[in-house]
Amino acid sequence: METTKRVAIQGIKASFHEEAAYKFFGREIETVECNSFKETCDKLENREADFVVMAIENSIAGSLLPNYTLIRDYGFAVVGEVYLPIQLHLMALPGIKFEDIKIVTSHPIAIRQCIDFFYDYPHIKIVESNDTAACAKRIQEEKLTDTMAIANSLAAELYGLNILERRVESNKKNYTRFLILKKDKTDEGKKINKASICFQVGHKAGSLATVLNVFAEQDVSLTKIQSMPVLGKRNEYYFYVDLEWPSTEKYDKAIRKALKYTSNFNILGEYQKNDKV
Repeated sequence: METTKRVAIQGIKASFHEEAAYKFFGREIETVECNSFKETCDKLENREADFVVMAIENSIAGSLLPNYTLIRDYGFAVVGEVYLPIQLHLMALPGIKFEDIKIVTSHPIAIRQCIDFFYDYPHIKIVESNDTAACAKRIQEEKLTDTMAIANSLAAELYGLNILERRVESNKKNYTRFLILKKDKTDEGKKINKASICFQVGHKAGSLATVLNVFAEQDVSLTKIQSMPVLGKRNEYYFYVDLEWPSTEKYDKAIRKALKYTSNFNILGEYQKNDKV
């Protein structure tokens, strides 16, 4: 009998991280709520979770740079990815009308993504909080009759709130990409066609271009390249790169060749591309 997968998420139940976990693993999981991304990593490190679901980039807010550092520092394996459309709704206690609302509360990024909607309602006070789902939960627990939360439909469902306005986000093509992390690299038995790697290059002119050309020669596509300063080292950078390829043989060849032109080369994970929003 298969044991229930324990998945560490930043935030509480019905947060976007839990929604992403459900999308990747299905509903038959046990979510481990954590207050920070570092705490999710500690849970995985201490085997109090089997996986972590970690946001890595948002189509509006960009990359979550500290999370790249966490993945590298803990040495976790990236074993999958999932893209989640970010759909934001306004919710309040059942029976409350929009006219009754004096306060709206949510995570600062969620508020920023809905700011256009609130231009028409200057009397509504905007209050920032640490988690979208936690705002919904607080309304339910404290029976707040003048407050609504910006959160996902999962939060409305779990905390028994009524959706007053659907899809209030300004950009309807907003999505977040999450990575699935595991403590050790294991063969998941799936066909791999995507990888996340990181490396450093020397200070010579064209040294990064040389590495990128190695991948180009083998038809390996770079779907993302992100630089991050090396802590305490002036003018030194880690490059985080996502790769896709038509043939594993060509990918292997490119990796072998790239090793010659890089230092601190690390394959963070090889997995199956999963970019349907």
